Amino acid sequence: MPRALEHQHHTGFFVRGPSPTTRLFITALLSLILIATDARLHYLVEVRQGFIALLHPLQVLANAPLELVEDTGEYLHTQTTLVHDNLQLRDQALVHAAELQRANALEAENERLRKLLGAARVSHQPARLAEILHMGRDPFSHKVVVNLGSRQDISPGQAVIDEVGVIGQVTRVFPYSSEVTLVTDKDLSVPVQVERNGLRAIAFGRGREATIELPSLPANVDVLVGDRLVTSGIDGVYPTGLAVAEVVQVDTNPNSPFAHIICKPLAGIENHKQLLLVSIPKTETPADTNTLSTPPRNKKFTVPKRHANH
Repeated sequence: MPRALEHQHHTGFFVRGPSPTTRLFITALLSLILIATDARLHYLVEVRQGFIALLHPLQVLANAPLELVEDTGEYLHTQTTLVHDNLQLRDQALVHAAELQRANALEAENERLRKLLGAARVSHQPARLAEILHMGRDPFSHKVVVNLGSRQDISPGQAVIDEVGVIGQVTRVFPYSSEVTLVTDKDLSVPVQVERNGLRAIAFGRGREATIELPSLPANVDVLVGDRLVTSGIDGVYPTGLAVAEVVQVDTNPNSPFAHIICKPLAGIENHKQLLLVSIPKTETPADTNTLSTPPRNKKFTVPKRHANH
C-alpha cells in the first residue's frame, strides 16, 4: 500500500505572519515615507498620472449608465419645454400681430386727428370734431350722417371740413345726429375763387361722378388745368381760403358761350371717419353793435340751385 502523505512543516521565521498591529504600523510608516518622498522629491507624479490614465476608461465606463439616464431625461425635458414654448410663442405672435395692426390703425387715426386739430387752428371759427356714423340711404346722393346733432349745438348750414379742405355742409339736423351733404352732391354749391388770379365763381357737385364743375363761366375765362379753387368766404359760411378742388379739365365749344370746367375735390370726400363742423360766424345785431347772435337754429337751410342752363 502506498505510504500516507506526511504533513510537511515549514521552518520559516514568520510561520504565522506578523500581527495586525505590526502590519498597521509598517503600512503607516511606508505611507508616511512615500508621502514625504513625493512631497520633497516628486518621484511619484508620473506614477500617479499613469495610474489615472489607466483608470480613466474604467471611470468613463462606470459613469456611462448614469450619464445616459441624465442625458435622456434632459433631452425629454428639453423637447417638452421647446414644444410648450413654441406653442406659447405662436399664440403671442398672433396676439402681437393683431395688436400691431390696431396700433398702426390708431397711429394713422391719431395722425389724422392731429391734422384735423391743425385745420381747426387755421380756421378762425370754432369747430367741433365729429365722426361719420354711416352713409346716406340714397345711392344717387352724396351724403353722410355724423354723430353730432342739435343737442350738441349743431345747426343747419355749418361748413364741414377736414385737414385738407372743404368736405361739405350740414343740411339736416336731428337731436343726436346730423346729415352732411358733400361738395360732390349735385344739390350743393360752394362760393369759390381761383387761387391764382382771384376769379370768383360758384362750384356745383356733379353727383355720381364725384367731381365738381364751374358753370356759367364764359368761354374765354382765365381758368387753367391745375388751378386750385379755394373758398371765397363771401357766403359767410365757409372760412376764406379753404381748399375745395383742383381744375382737371377745361373744354370750350364754339357753339356754346360757356366753358365746360371740371374739377376734382381735394379733401377726403370718401375717406376717413372724422370731420370738423365749423360754426357759423356770428353777426352784429342792428340794435346793439356789441351784441353777437347766431342765426336761428330752427330756420330751414336751403342750398343754391344750379343755373337753369346747367
